[in-house]
Amino acid sequence: MGNEDLENRLSQNPQSLEKQDRIKVEWDENDPDNPHNWKFSYKCFITFQLGMLALAPSFGSSVISPANQAIARYLHVSEEVTVLNVSLYVLGFSLGPLCWAPVSEIWGRKISMLPPLFCLGLFSIGTAVSTHSYSIFICRFLGGVFGSAPISNVSAALGDFWSREARGTAVSFYAVMVVGGPCLSPIVGAALTTNFSWRWTEYVEAIFVLTVFAFTLIFFPEVYGPVLLKRKAERVRKETGNSIYYHPHEELKLDFKSIVTKQLSRPLLMLTTEPMVTCIAFYASFVYGVLYMTLEVFPIVFEEKHGLNNIVASCSFLGLFVGVICALSINLGYQPYYIRRVRTSGGKPVPEARLPPMAIGGVIFTVGLFWFGWTGNYSSVNIAAPLIATVFIGAGFNSIFQQCINFLVDTYGIYAASATAANTFLRSLMACGLPLAVQPMFHAIGVGPGMSVLGGVAALAIPVPFLFMKFGYTLRKMSKFAPID
Repeated sequence: MGNEDLENRLSQNPQSLEKQDRIKVEWDENDPDNPHNWKFSYKCFITFQLGMLALAPSFGSSVISPANQAIARYLHVSEEVTVLNVSLYVLGFSLGPLCWAPVSEIWGRKISMLPPLFCLGLFSIGTAVSTHSYSIFICRFLGGVFGSAPISNVSAALGDFWSREARGTAVSFYAVMVVGGPCLSPIVGAALTTNFSWRWTEYVEAIFVLTVFAFTLIFFPEVYGPVLLKRKAERVRKETGNSIYYHPHEELKLDFKSIVTKQLSRPLLMLTTEPMVTCIAFYASFVYGVLYMTLEVFPIVFEEKHGLNNIVASCSFLGLFVGVICALSINLGYQPYYIRRVRTSGGKPVPEARLPPMAIGGVIFTVGLFWFGWTGNYSSVNIAAPLIATVFIGAGFNSIFQQCINFLVDTYGIYAASATAANTFLRSLMACGLPLAVQPMFHAIGVGPGMSVLGGVAALAIPVPFLFMKFGYTLRKMSKFAPID
């Protein structure tokens, strides 16, 4: 049946056009509007923007942590209470993705990240001008909720325009931004608190966030394929005057009930019903929670035991960042093997091939925790020893974190944002609660025994990546969102 006949039928009775009579709009060969066909240099520019979008909120997670003493004096509360500045922000990281990931899969990546980022800037200003503890804590929590949008959606956005072979490299640099933010921001926060005021930690965060927002508002394009194809279908119908062209994304039901029961519930549904998401999320949550606990141990080791002032002690976070950078050599060095596996599979993703660096990271992470605990436990031990241990902790953590993200994006494709949101939800929930136990726990039993508890659990988790490699395919076969071809 020709297009003219279909148009005549449609004009006489719009309801008579059957789905099989319509033409689905897809990407043409070498289509310039297809993000996968964009120039390499332009993809790098977009990746840089996505990295900054991830760095801005992650930087804000702990920039205020060196100001805990100053805020405690100002509010007349204990330092244990001011730990909520970090914990509530990270709690926001756990709840926000449940909303922002589905938004990105309905309306696209840009609208799901930039407006929330702008709100983060406003709540950072709100924190800076607050005069009561409840207003500080509320603004920090809401800042985390809105700041979580880029944290959960950037990794999925990278998969929208990078090939499977190249995406591992892109995600590696994204992970440096996400993990590097909490490593570097305490140094900035300590300098601002010492030389100006605790309020300037949040003013600087607001300036940084709003600058990134303005830059990406101008230069960041939409990259989500279904939304771009929907726009293409609308453009083709307008240019040709032919109503038979369509894209399935246009038929997405968006009434209140469907949004709540399908889109917004998808991350939690995946977390509770997708075995692979559940397993990866629990493993990532453990290492993420341990990292945030270790960040709270740094002041005990370097300020209380070694007597360093706030600014100098905060420079110890550079050891973690060096480790994060070192993890790039593990993950990037492994890329050629992964590329060969993908090409052998005919271009299909091979998520299990992402996991060997995770296994290496698990061992390094465990070694770093024990090393840091027992060298940081005694002031008589040269300060270089715990500093070197922080390099191992950073390298091990980032090796694990990067491959968790790569695995989920490989496995879930267009639902990657919801899968990573489920992961972000659980890991942030754990990271917000565990740091609250650090001060009483480590002051009661000591740094060495306390870190040994964390190191012992990490040692028990070393086999986890190997179990994923062996049983990952079986778990993925149980998926409703990522069925095996």
